[in-house]
Amino acid sequence: MTERLYMADPRLTTCIARVLAAAPEEIVLDRTVFYARSGGQAGDTGTLAWDAGSTPIADTLKGDGETIRHIPAPGAALPPVGAEVTLTLDWARRFAMMRLHTTMHLLCAVLPGIAVTGGSVGPDKARLDFDLPNPPPKEEVEAKLNALIAADYPVSFEWVDESVLDSNPGMVRTLSVQPPRGTGRLRLVRIGGAEAPVDLQPCGGTHVSRTGEIGPMAVLKIENKGKQNRRLIIAPVS
Repeated sequence: MTERLYMADPRLTTCIARVLAAAPEEIVLDRTVFYARSGGQAGDTGTLAWDAGSTPIADTLKGDGETIRHIPAPGAALPPVGAEVTLTLDWARRFAMMRLHTTMHLLCAVLPGIAVTGGSVGPDKARLDFDLPNPPPKEEVEAKLNALIAADYPVSFEWVDESVLDSNPGMVRTLSVQPPRGTGRLRLVRIGGAEAPVDLQPCGGTHVSRTGEIGPMAVLKIENKGKQNRRLIIAPVS
């Protein structure tokens, strides 16, 4: 398996790891700070270096079981199996996605009780789809969203027994994707205090430490994607 160091600390930008497998289509390591594409969040990029060379990592994907696939750029050099390597994350790109991913959770708080039908997070913008036939004006959504950002709420996570979903199924906002089950544990991301959180959802993605780190966000548009499906597209204010 690949140990996911970002699950405990999303601010780690580098680590030492050992090569378990290396081929032109993937490099597998025993540990990583690179987030593997999932839950709508894009995979991380960066570099992998060893004594005799280095290679750019163009994408990071989930592999079989608990492994993570680091995808080398086409034609890049490959490290020897068993070698010790240093991973360096493209931090600016990751942090941009952390800001947007946390903002998506805040959008759920702006539209409480509305089911999420899909979403994606990239470094430049993000989208979140809602089962919402009559959305409020985007100016209203944007004002409420930026008020939550400016309030500088703490963002934290905790591991709980997955049975919490049985007693509180409304915690899952997504209709199309359910949190993975079977390990017995579930990671919750909380925005705000323990007694009255602004948002509390199962999530394995990377997030900022406080909402104030996000900075002003713009709701670029609200698109009609079906009879009831509405897509909200957000991006940082330049």
